[in-house]
Amino acid sequence: MKKLYQSVLLVVAMALVGACSQETEEKKIVEEMKEIEMESTAPDSVLRHVVMFGFKEETSPEKIQEVIDAFAALPSKIEQIKGFEWGINNSPEGLNDGLTHAFTLTFHSEEDRAIYLPHPDHKAFGEVLGNSLSKVVVVDYWTH
Repeated sequence: MKKLYQSVLLVVAMALVGACSQETEEKKIVEEMKEIEMESTAPDSVLRHVVMFGFKEETSPEKIQEVIDAFAALPSKIEQIKGFEWGINNSPEGLNDGLTHAFTLTFHSEEDRAIYLPHPDHKAFGEVLGNSLSKVVVVDYWTH
């Protein structure tokens, strides 16, 4: 009886291991299919909108943070923005010409950018800037 019980347990354990292994394999396949789908729907090239700011010396750190927060909030308000990142100049070359903050927005089409530029939330962001900037540079390009 003990051997029969052990044999049944062994068969059940093997079945469970096989089922878990199959479930893990199915999850891997589903994840791979999702990745392939994302790759097939993503454009071959994207439109980058790079904005660089130089702040006036009298602009407070609190105001600068307010500007950063307001810019970073735009992707949640404007669906045409497909990507957003920002950073503070860290170049040792000294060629930033007073520009300290860089922001990069990603669009999938010129039409998306055309919706973004006059968008009320983008205009409201301009109001947050006020007169805190000493310099602004904007460069747009298609990735290759």
